[in-house]
Amino acid sequence: MRLGDISVAYAELMARAVREQGGQPEALLAQYQLDAVRLASPQARISIPRFMRLGHDLIQAAAMPWLGLAMGRLTSAPVMGLAGLLAQSAPDIRSACRALTDYELLSSFNARGRSSFQTVQGQGVLQFYSISPYNGYNLFVVDSVLAGWAQFLQQLSGRRDILLRVEVEFAPPAYRDRYADYFPCEVQFGATRNALVLKAGALVLPVLGRCASTYAALQTLAARELERVRLGLSYRELTERAIGPLLNGQTPTLEQVAQRLNSAPWTVRRRLQDEGFSFQQVLNETRRDLAVSYVRDTALTLGEIAYLLGFGSAAAFQRAFKRWTGEAPGRFREHRGKNYISTASSTSSS
Repeated sequence: MRLGDISVAYAELMARAVREQGGQPEALLAQYQLDAVRLASPQARISIPRFMRLGHDLIQAAAMPWLGLAMGRLTSAPVMGLAGLLAQSAPDIRSACRALTDYELLSSFNARGRSSFQTVQGQGVLQFYSISPYNGYNLFVVDSVLAGWAQFLQQLSGRRDILLRVEVEFAPPAYRDRYADYFPCEVQFGATRNALVLKAGALVLPVLGRCASTYAALQTLAARELERVRLGLSYRELTERAIGPLLNGQTPTLEQVAQRLNSAPWTVRRRLQDEGFSFQQVLNETRRDLAVSYVRDTALTLGEIAYLLGFGSAAAFQRAFKRWTGEAPGRFREHRGKNYISTASSTSSS
């Protein structure tokens, strides 16, 4: 199981943000094999680890740790794909928020989870899943999503007073003063989630560019595309995707996975058996595949990886990894992941 992938539209957005700050991203784009043809391909994706490496390299080259915030300011409906275009024609802000989360899969997939939208005591909460532990490779991702949502919703409503606060899981970064330039509200660091909290009353505000006929047509198209994506997955793959977000610090049960699949446990078991698998086999192989991806493709410590995969200790994880691959994780990383940063150009894109 891969860690995930994202539309190359976000790599193009990243390059635009660097250019607007006077940087020159062309050399790094070439190193990552992102030429004009690939960036213009509607189906092209870039793997999540590769995307984070590119972001890290651009931040270093441009001396721009607030890159994600700058990306957010440039976010628009075309960047978000069908979800963004649907939101742009939605009748109100509530419907726009639902479009952004319901159809997120059309432009990005992450094994760690998916974004969500809910209403709590009249306030809207647009939440981006946790990608902790945080480091120089992923702070910009959270920044870009939250700033992008904020910018986009302000564009749709024509208002800058719709946000109550922004909540960010990580501690205040060195560039914390920059947040005031991008969010016209309180920013809480060290929160329990990554989220925008919209004021009571904001959800019923009309979208300035609303169009009922276009919204209906795009809803049909987006639903069809989402179904096409899901039909292209086996039930085993759907189960893997349900397991991934549940692994943090625990070993998920069949009942928990079934709940995420909106199915009864016996249905999950039967459908996996129809494809020749047991639930325990899929769980074990999902952990194995994610373990290999984390060790090979990220800079996470072995202790952090052990936690993310639900192991009780780093030692237990290391024993399991050696059983799966024949090598200790440290040695595996040294042999296969030692060029994690410097050889991005030789890593295949997804």
